[in-house]
Amino acid sequence: MIKFVLMVNRQGQTRLSRYYERVEVTRRAALEADVVRCCLSRKKEQCSFVDHRDVRLVYRQYAALYIVVGVTDTENELSIYELIHNFVEVLDKYFSRIMFNLERVHVILDEMIQNGHVVETNKSRVLAPLHALTKMADAS
Repeated sequence: MIKFVLMVNRQGQTRLSRYYERVEVTRRAALEADVVRCCLSRKKEQCSFVDHRDVRLVYRQYAALYIVVGVTDTENELSIYELIHNFVEVLDKYFSRIMFNLERVHVILDEMIQNGHVVETNKSRVLAPLHALTKMADAS
């Protein structure tokens, strides 16, 4: 099961976070800082899977952005690794160059992952609700 998804920059600033199990708001900043420190301190030659406390971290770096997914130890790390890449491809397809609207990123993530489980990976199906919203907005 997926416990959380984080997008952070090289400076360790969280750009997006989505939790699929209850984590108190007061604990989130410390958890995110700890996770980011763990991932950013690793070398490029090291594996992108790391056990950290009670969670397994799967992460990928894209330019100055790190996407980190915390999963249970029963989750398939390679499938999560590919899910991260698929998520980035969907973002790239929708936004072309730069992410302007963080709410739309949340919609994309919610279309792909629900309640900590992957429910959709097809790019066209993931983007269908956003295209429908764009059509409705253009019609107004």
